[in-house]
Amino acid sequence: MPELPEVEALKDFLTEHAVGHEIVRVLPVAISVLKTYDPPLAAVEGHEVTAVHRYGKFLGLETEGGPFLVTHLARAGWLQWKDRLPDGPPRPGKGPLALRVALETGEGFDLTEAGTQKRLAVYVVHDPQEVPGVARLGPDPLAADFDEPRLAALLAGERRQLKGALRDQSLIAGVGNAYSDEILHAARMSPFKLAASLTPQETHTLYEALRGTLTEAVERSRGLAAGRLKAEKKSGLRVHGRTGEPCPVCGDTIREVAFSDSSLQYCPTCQTGGKPLADRRMSRLLK
Repeated sequence: MPELPEVEALKDFLTEHAVGHEIVRVLPVAISVLKTYDPPLAAVEGHEVTAVHRYGKFLGLETEGGPFLVTHLARAGWLQWKDRLPDGPPRPGKGPLALRVALETGEGFDLTEAGTQKRLAVYVVHDPQEVPGVARLGPDPLAADFDEPRLAALLAGERRQLKGALRDQSLIAGVGNAYSDEILHAARMSPFKLAASLTPQETHTLYEALRGTLTEAVERSRGLAAGRLKAEKKSGLRVHGRTGEPCPVCGDTIREVAFSDSSLQYCPTCQTGGKPLADRRMSRLLK
């Protein structure tokens, strides 16, 4: 799933390539991605893109005198930039193409989604706050006013485990499964540690890991073409998606805890005092 750093990079890329250009056509291929009907999708046509914004993991194109085109790429969605779009309208089918946006220059981008679980979402709204997912977002962890006391206030009384708290978009916007693993590894904290149990020093450590991990990922992605962002994200991850590999910090074997629709990765030596966490999937198999 594209998370804050990748969506920030896509925002920068579209700012450079789309701002100042007119949207001439928006071609839906998978109607299921459209989550609004008023204004209609065609309402953005004929309007110039004036700015591109990121709201957590949402990406929004602002148009002059027209509505916003907002998208959430979900788990398997992506944005593919085309220096020259194919001639003729795309054909609906079973492929990954969900939506095409064409500019007056002949350039544009496709929104695609792999797999069978179609969750990619597109909204046409007068105000991004009309999108339910945007309206419920918590503060952005890279915002100038997101300081250590603010993180402490968010976690105070939070009875969930750190992994779940970091992924909650209404608590902190933009962090997903991958970067929550990376942040907790950098902080040397167990994903199962209760958020409300942090000492002031631990809160400081988590704050530094949160800001540092995300800032580093954004800097690695800055200036890259949209098509290179996925590979850059994967190459920069230290523990997420690296089950069975050695930890780059201590050399211990990276382990995994699997859930019904996701998994987390961690280093026992760095994060849990050398003790493996219970893998619920394996526990069920052993019963």
